[in-house]
Amino acid sequence: MLILYLFIAEVTTMFTVRVEDRQVCQGTHSDPKFFTFEQYKKILGFTSLSPGLALSVAGLGAGLTEAIVVNPFEVVKVSLQANRHAYAEQPSTFNQARQIVQANGFGLQGLNKGLTSTLGRHGVFNMIYFGFYFNVKNIFPVYQDPTLEFLRKFAIGLVSGTIASCVNIPFDVAKSRIQGPQPIPGEIKYRSCFQTMALIYREEG
Repeated sequence: MLILYLFIAEVTTMFTVRVEDRQVCQGTHSDPKFFTFEQYKKILGFTSLSPGLALSVAGLGAGLTEAIVVNPFEVVKVSLQANRHAYAEQPSTFNQARQIVQANGFGLQGLNKGLTSTLGRHGVFNMIYFGFYFNVKNIFPVYQDPTLEFLRKFAIGLVSGTIASCVNIPFDVAKSRIQGPQPIPGEIKYRSCFQTMALIYREEG
């Protein structure tokens, strides 16, 4: 998957860094999320959990799996976006990833920087989204009219996504601060997920 990502990024240099990496990352994390959700749902079907709770737990598992897959790509994407040089002077995506690994390795200071925040962001979002969507969807009757049925699913999905996004925003902000450039060069201000949340709350509210 990483090799495929780097290859696609290399051959799409006509796009800006922001568009390039967002497209690749979106394609990278959409597939494992839905695939793993179905797998976790099947496994949890053999447990004593209620169907509603099992859907939320399956969503949590899918989100955590998704986070592990996409976090290295997010680190590379954010570091490229933070590069203030002209686009022609920026390193390629492959070289940027290699520089990160050479400087800080694959660990929590390198290619997996901000992993805890990413786990929280994706885990919380998918737990709420899948749990709310599938539980609420069964409450409202199914419409025979295709347009009304589409609107029913769209409305439930919209509410599910809105609630999930509101809850996971603190994790998203923490992730951006940890993976992005620090306020003072050479000094690490944002170190971990909950330390960053607490610091932002004290300083910014």
